[in-house]
Amino acid sequence: MTQAPHLSDSSADSRAELPPLPARCWYLTGPTASGKTAIGIELARRLGAEIISLDSMAVYRRMDIGTAKPTAKEQSAVPHHLIDLIDPHEEFSLAQYVHAAHRVVAEIEARGREPLLVGGTPLYLKALLRGIFQGPPADWNFRRELEGQRAAHGPDWLHARLAAVDPVSAARLHPNDARRLIRALEVHHLTGTPISALQRQFDLGRPANQCRVFLLDWPRRELYDRINQRVQTMFADGLVEEAVALLDSGQPPGRTARQALGYREVFEHLAGQRDLPATIDLLQRRTRQFARRQLTWFRSLSECRPVEMSPDATTIDITRHILRVAMRLRG
Repeated sequence: MTQAPHLSDSSADSRAELPPLPARCWYLTGPTASGKTAIGIELARRLGAEIISLDSMAVYRRMDIGTAKPTAKEQSAVPHHLIDLIDPHEEFSLAQYVHAAHRVVAEIEARGREPLLVGGTPLYLKALLRGIFQGPPADWNFRRELEGQRAAHGPDWLHARLAAVDPVSAARLHPNDARRLIRALEVHHLTGTPISALQRQFDLGRPANQCRVFLLDWPRRELYDRINQRVQTMFADGLVEEAVALLDSGQPPGRTARQALGYREVFEHLAGQRDLPATIDLLQRRTRQFARRQLTWFRSLSECRPVEMSPDATTIDITRHILRVAMRLRG
């Protein structure tokens, strides 16, 4: 694994927009348990590529089993990047990820190799394909004022205020999503323009035949079976013990890491909220639900080209198919 790139505070960057990555980059995505790691490594070998993680939880050190992070052996097969960047008590923004991805892509291409982005975080994928509106730096006084108003008037107050100035954003956001509601109000306060209007250009995608974005697409029942087995394997491999070590580390996981799928359920189990069999069942169910949400995101992106998956197709079969399709696109 290569050394992590320097991570800067994205709020210090004065640019309002982060552009998409070049169309020549390769992407392999899909829902959890779809086989991205093995196919990604085989594809990287054949392309002469280096892999850039496209997984928001793989940035955390010591969160290996629950994130299904590539093993040390898998990471040694081809160079991997943007894995194990920060400790679980730290936070990592979308803008920081996009900055880091741009930097690593440039470094890979300077070595004469291909960048291959592998992972299943839809928001990261969309940001790399279409860019993001970064917006103005935080106004902490204004944020504290909104937090105080929310505490005084209840959680619906923020949503009602946003609906008055930016009804498009209000329709997209849940009334309990205080962080994003405050950010939307902050952008309107600082710029005089609704964040929904500023973000609109990033809703436009390219057609799939102009990109190399391959989506591993399993029949629903077979995907669910793979998910159920993946969860069983995680517990057999020591997920509970990994969670205990995180809690006992002296710096317990922060808000994002604590809520990560798999860890949240195990932390609740350790707190006595449910027994182990019920925890396994709950995590299987929530992971299936998560996979459905991932697929909804992927299928909304025009850039994604589905790759039909089946138990009879080997990793090499799928890799060869992807390369054949890519050759046709190039021609």
